Amino acid sequence: MFNLSRYFSTLSFILIVLAAGLLGPLYQQISLQQMTVLAEDRNVAMAQIVENSLGSVLIPLVGSTVGRDADALRAEVKAQAIYAKAVRLMRNTAVVKIKVYNRLGVTVFSTDATQIGENKLANPGFKAAISGNILSEMTHRDTISTFEGTRSEADILASYVPMRGESKAVEGVFELYQDVSPYTAALRSGLWWVTAGLVGVLAGLYLMQFLLIRRADGILREQEGKIKAARDNLEIQVEARTQELKRANGLLEGEVMERRQAESKLNYLAYHDPLTGLSNRRRFIERLEESMLEANQHQQHLAVLFIDLDQFKQVNDSLGHAVGDELLIAVASRLAEHVRLIDMLARLGGDEFICLMEAARGENEVSTLAEEIVAAFEAPFNIGEHELFLSASVGISLFPADGHTVVDLMRNADTAMYRAKAKGRGRYHFYTPEMTVEAQKHIQMENLLRRALDNGELSVHLQPQIDALSGQMVGAEALVRWFSPELGNVPPGHFIPLAEESGIIIKLGNWVLRESCRQVMQWRLSGFSLPQLSVNLSVKQLERPEFIDTLDDILCQTGMDPACLKLEITESVVMQVGNAFSVLDRLRSLGITLSLDDFGTGYSSLSYLKMLPVQQLKIDQSFVVGIGVNPDDEAIIRSVMAMAQSLGFEVVAEGVETEAQAAFLTGLGCHKLQGFLHGRAVAPAEFRARWSLP
Repeated sequence: MFNLSRYFSTLSFILIVLAAGLLGPLYQQISLQQMTVLAEDRNVAMAQIVENSLGSVLIPLVGSTVGRDADALRAEVKAQAIYAKAVRLMRNTAVVKIKVYNRLGVTVFSTDATQIGENKLANPGFKAAISGNILSEMTHRDTISTFEGTRSEADILASYVPMRGESKAVEGVFELYQDVSPYTAALRSGLWWVTAGLVGVLAGLYLMQFLLIRRADGILREQEGKIKAARDNLEIQVEARTQELKRANGLLEGEVMERRQAESKLNYLAYHDPLTGLSNRRRFIERLEESMLEANQHQQHLAVLFIDLDQFKQVNDSLGHAVGDELLIAVASRLAEHVRLIDMLARLGGDEFICLMEAARGENEVSTLAEEIVAAFEAPFNIGEHELFLSASVGISLFPADGHTVVDLMRNADTAMYRAKAKGRGRYHFYTPEMTVEAQKHIQMENLLRRALDNGELSVHLQPQIDALSGQMVGAEALVRWFSPELGNVPPGHFIPLAEESGIIIKLGNWVLRESCRQVMQWRLSGFSLPQLSVNLSVKQLERPEFIDTLDDILCQTGMDPACLKLEITESVVMQVGNAFSVLDRLRSLGITLSLDDFGTGYSSLSYLKMLPVQQLKIDQSFVVGIGVNPDDEAIIRSVMAMAQSLGFEVVAEGVETEAQAAFLTGLGCHKLQGFLHGRAVAPAEFRARWSLP
């Protein structure tokens, strides 16, 4: 049997020797470091005392000693009695020598006059101190000259301390020698006591543990006998364990079955939409890939129908996501009623669905399915107490005509869907290659527009508004223009809708506001005054909660008078912003005039108009162009004028191009005219040149 007592005795003796040999020097090292730090602090404090007491003579001495020889330095030190003053400061301290160096490393003062004039430029301690750091080093000196005489067998700590002038810049260096022999002697004495104590403690621990180990050795021998006896009963225990394992195996089989069921559920969730139960994007893509391979083999055609719900966001925003989810479930169920059993219907996410029509026999068959899908939304959806009406736009791509990959077919069907939405929603559209070209141009224009503001490609032009009776210019409308190096002059009718769709309109609209206000105030400072500035607002600007604050900042930064600013909004903008009345009231509280643009083309009724905090109506140019040509347009204008007069609104007619149109409008009491008759929208410089007083 293994002799535990002998092994422990040998190992313990080795550990005691190692501990005594390592911990003793470690204690000495730590104590020496602590003593060094303490002594260094005393040197630094002494340096500060010397600097405070003798700085008035030492700093000038350090600064004026460049190029002077040692004799001259000694004479200077003697003349100013620096030595005597330094000795008085050092007396009754552990500091035995002080030296002062200038920035070139020359000793300009020392309590040992023979060292004046020495150069310590290459000394590491001097280099550290002249850089602004403190460096100390411990040395043993057989003999050392001090201000009190000569000391032997001394341990000296030399510290190099920066000397700073009134500007806090390093002017020179102190070197202070501190006799730390009493501390090192005490340290050596303490080391012997610590080592002896440590050995004593370890020996005591060894004795106690030896007794314990010897007892443990006896217990182990006793246990060996018990183990031998237990070995005889091992077969009985093995048999019992075997029976237990059989029972556990039965339980494990049950757990395996539960795990298989869980894996099956996870597999279902991996390929199905959890809300509607339809296949998800992943499963649709896999199925489409498989169907494309089969269609190639059998020379068959496939159709991908991309289905997007129109204005579904309004349901979520107005009724909440819970109603929106119920509506999506109802839509999925209704769509499933119209697809064939061999077709696959999936939900891609949000309000987007997609259908794979296999073995399509031609466009007519695909059109029939698309028509059924569109027609399925004619009946309302009853969700709880809500009766909801929806429509769907369907885009169609065909295989292999419209693509040979899953990505191509799904992208092209998506492109066709957007074309269907652009045509008026609630309809379907087949993909054509021209759509891709248009989409690429759309993306290119959007990217160029995003850079246009930063590149200085956009500018504000101004179109005059004329008093109908006097013919005087009474204001102007700010209109943005875009000259692209790549596209040339881009009409506003092309890039403004793009800006609205992409969200760029927020940045663009705020820029037009800021730039036009800046221009007006610049004119005012130079002597040209524009009575009123009109700026168009987008629905997306009004939807932003921070818009009022942004507008207020623009007014403050430019100095624009709110009373001289008129914001033009359309009827559609008012209808789309949920808190439109609140926002418009806040704008009015700032003193800004509000104008209802394109009046007559929207939803306005007299009762609705009475609630709007607007002061001005703008007759749309689509009615003005019919003056003298279309009696219906003239009748509409008369009605608008009568209504405006009864409600006290100012009226501006836009699109006035002929004298006959101007005369007709003026005769009805129209206040202001705007159009090509009086001037197109031009750059600020041209506008001022045209309308400045002679």
